[in-house]
Amino acid sequence: MIKKDDPILIFGAGSIGERHVFILQKLGYINIWIYRQRNLPLRNIDEKTIKIFKDLDQTDNIKPKAAIICTPTFQHLEQAIFCVKRGIHVLIEKPLSHNLTNFDKLLDVTIKNTAYVQVAYMLRYHAFFQNIKLIVESKKMGNLISVQTYWGEYLPDWHPWEDYQQSYAARKELGGGAALTLSHDVDLVNWLSGSTVTSWNTLKNHRSSLKINVESGADISIGYQNGITAHCHVNFHEQNPKRWYRFVFDEGSIEIDYFKSVMTTYYQKEMTIQTIRNFNRNQLYESLIIDFFRKIDEGNFFEASLRSLEESKIIISICQK
Repeated sequence: MIKKDDPILIFGAGSIGERHVFILQKLGYINIWIYRQRNLPLRNIDEKTIKIFKDLDQTDNIKPKAAIICTPTFQHLEQAIFCVKRGIHVLIEKPLSHNLTNFDKLLDVTIKNTAYVQVAYMLRYHAFFQNIKLIVESKKMGNLISVQTYWGEYLPDWHPWEDYQQSYAARKELGGGAALTLSHDVDLVNWLSGSTVTSWNTLKNHRSSLKINVESGADISIGYQNGITAHCHVNFHEQNPKRWYRFVFDEGSIEIDYFKSVMTTYYQKEMTIQTIRNFNRNQLYESLIIDFFRKIDEGNFFEASLRSLEESKIIISICQK
């Protein structure tokens, strides 16, 4: 069981690292340690409320019960292996990695050690998508037939306080690229399909004028064993942000405007509109962390760890192509 005063380790204190610290503090966790490789000033966290260290060997003295990995993608596997070897439960910011070079090593140490491993795809905790998951499983609208997703944003607008060219998303050597960086949607359709991926085709777009050495967009088509097909478009070159989802069933369809937090359902010749008022993305991260700790407390997490790793292996394979 993770207690409020147990040491919790955060790898990295960029924007996502600070977000996790904020959520942990909101939930009442008071013993937070941050491993940093750079000495940049924190933007939103009071340094007096956390402990910072730069020598990773100190981890054995700190003895964290859990860790959250928020470093650039290319470091994720190495740091996850470091934690799992020590029996530290680990939540890894998506994606699991930029390649599968050390995947089998992480899988092996996960099998041999008592530690829970989860990759942080927080869209699964969104109320709209959890509702759709129930509809798919209950067949309330018949079989799910096809899914289309679209997510376009502008990379330089993500962190206006820093040079986008230096961000991990913009650099191949750090594990960037639109496909992996925005792989939330691939995970989402894989999860909602409830079936094994049998085929995929990934087409990457390098045409934008952004000064990056990775693709700025990707079109990904996926086929599943149960016959569902899906198409995900992602890009970070679009200056007019758009993000929507469409699910087609035997007996109707559901459309979601993510930025407006509106879900429109067409079923039995009627249209129903649902809205989430004052939606805050932090709600997803909070639900994610609560669920992460819940699974640790329950103790029966071995199969969940292996499932999360295998799901991420598929995502990396799809996005690498």
